[in-house]
Amino acid sequence: MPPHEDKVLAKESSSGSTESIECKKEYVQDGPEAREIAKYLPYFPFKGIPRFYDIGGFLADPGIFQKIVDIFAARYDGIGIDSVAGLDARGFVLGPPIALALKKPFIMMRKKGKMPNSIQSKSYDTEYGSREGMTVQRDKISKGDRVLVIDDLVATGGTLSSAISLVHMLGGTVVECACVVELKMFIDPDDSSGLPSRTKLFKDLGINHVPIWGLVSEDVLTVEADLHKDYVDDGEEH
Repeated sequence: MPPHEDKVLAKESSSGSTESIECKKEYVQDGPEAREIAKYLPYFPFKGIPRFYDIGGFLADPGIFQKIVDIFAARYDGIGIDSVAGLDARGFVLGPPIALALKKPFIMMRKKGKMPNSIQSKSYDTEYGSREGMTVQRDKISKGDRVLVIDDLVATGGTLSSAISLVHMLGGTVVECACVVELKMFIDPDDSSGLPSRTKLFKDLGINHVPIWGLVSEDVLTVEADLHKDYVDDGEEH
């Protein structure tokens, strides 16, 4: 794959139809920069999942964290974004510095009961189980706003579907959902695998036009965490 790529992102016209815009991008999934970042994303057996990818690895290295922010800022600079939304909770770590780099407002999408003056999406399913809908404050997104949604990882797409729903409920458009890690195994698995399909979920919800991008995929996430002798999987549902 060449070092530069053109990416078509969603754009909603004044009539409500979905158009597209093209913008030059400097970074590609699993490219040289992504492979370097992958070294700082170890996996642990956690929450009953054999490979739980820990963003604490790159957060502990300011240079790598800054590189991630720079990559996302370069991807979305100059394409007409109105705001950046981050998902509770790791999207709150990644979203604000990206929003600051783009000089755009940051919007929190939180669990129920955490913010006043909010609306809530329908419940959704994740790789961990069912979840209540996410919420956003109703005055943070206006009709026609172009919103970039940020989270650390996309797997089944359930949490992102909730975020997309919130933006649409307030009349906005999701330009793209962007994550550091994308688990491609969930994009469109074979029926015999037993894995949930993100493609099918988004189609069923009528949001399959919303693009999703991840910088790093499981293809290059090969660093197994060095577990302490007393390590136990004490992960809790969240």
